Amino acid sequence: MGFFRMIDKGKGPVRLFVGGVHGKEGFTAIRALKRLGFNDIRRGKLIIYSCNPTEYLSTLDPNYYMSQQGMEIIGLIEKYRPSTYLEAHCYREESYGRLTDPSRRSRDGVPPLIELERGVLIGSVSPHIRKKLFKREDICLTIEMPCLRSPRDEADGLEVYVNFLKIVASSETREELEERLGRRYPEQVETARRYAREFFGEYPPF
Repeated sequence: MGFFRMIDKGKGPVRLFVGGVHGKEGFTAIRALKRLGFNDIRRGKLIIYSCNPTEYLSTLDPNYYMSQQGMEIIGLIEKYRPSTYLEAHCYREESYGRLTDPSRRSRDGVPPLIELERGVLIGSVSPHIRKKLFKREDICLTIEMPCLRSPRDEADGLEVYVNFLKIVASSETREELEERLGRRYPEQVETARRYAREFFGEYPPF
């Protein structure tokens, strides 16, 4: 189930997209990640990695980054030093309410995820790595969609998910990404900015 691909167009920004971060999410994420190709970046590098299935452990749990999976991801970040880091997740449909609940911050210590459309959710990556491993101006995002139950499953949100990955991959700065997403999802981008200000203060990732 593990998957690695590097698209290298020479000098320029480095992007790292990671799927299958925990549990069996990789079976869904890989469907989208494999649709990224050479023409989705203008310059720089795009590294795509999907982890092998593991027992589920939340990235909000600090013990995650002491697990083999967590250490693999930290190793990739430290090796490639990406200015764009994206985690491709999926969720069980019954978890939608918990992930988008406004009280998620008081319950789980992080802002709620934001729906783009068709059940596709976005947010920041775990604060356990956001501040420790990345610069203020770096792009650090999580994207989620309902998990596919079999390789033949289709989902309305898959195209939204793939299109989002392509926009992130082809954007070279946080400002460019916010401008492009803001044209399509103005309310969601403004909500993301507000959550970032509230949660990170003067350290506002998108």
